[in-house]
Amino acid sequence: MTKPSPSARERIVAGAADMISRRGLNATSIREMAKHARAPLGSTYHYFPEGKQQLATEAVRYTGELVARGLRKELRAGPVAGLRAFLALWRKIVVDSDFRAGCPVLAVSIEEPAAEETPAALTAAADVFTEWEGLLAASLREHGTEPERAAQLATLIVAAVEGTVAMCRAKRSTEPLDRTEVQLRALILATIGD
Repeated sequence: MTKPSPSARERIVAGAADMISRRGLNATSIREMAKHARAPLGSTYHYFPEGKQQLATEAVRYTGELVARGLRKELRAGPVAGLRAFLALWRKIVVDSDFRAGCPVLAVSIEEPAAEETPAALTAAADVFTEWEGLLAASLREHGTEPERAAQLATLIVAAVEGTVAMCRAKRSTEPLDRTEVQLRALILATIGD
C-alpha cells in the first residue's frame, strides 16, 4: 500500500518548518516559505489567511507532533530508548542538512517578537517543549523515578538536546550530540537505578 502524498497545506507547513529551522522566523518571509514548499503564494494565503504568524504557529505544532510521535513510540521501550531516538532525530536533521538546519521550535523561541504581545508561534513553542518534557517525565516515572526528579530531568534533556543542536550547527560537527548523549544516558540510568 502506498503512502498518500501530503496535501498542499501539509507541504506548506512542512516547508515553513524547514525554512524556519534553517533561517529563523524573522529572516524568513511568507513568500519564501511558499516558494520553498513549491506552492503558489495565493494558496499559502488561502490556507493561512492570518499570514506568517499563523503559518509559523502551524510549523511549530507540526514539528512538535512529529517529534512527539517518535518519542511516544520509542519511549515504550524506556527512557534510554527515548533519549536515543530524540538524539538520533536531531543528528539526522543536522547531518542531512549539512549543518544548516536545526529545530524550528527553538528558532521561534529565541527570536525577539515583533509586537508587544506574545505571538501565537511562541506560545505554540512553549506548548511543544512542555509536551516533550511531559512525555520524557512520564517515561522516567514509569521506570521508578520520583515525580519531581523526573520532571527536572525531562527539562534538562530537552534543554540539553536543543542547545546541543545549536552547537552542532555552529561547530559543523555531531560531537556535541555524542558527548551530550553519554552524559544524559548516564543520568537517566542513575535516576532509574536509584
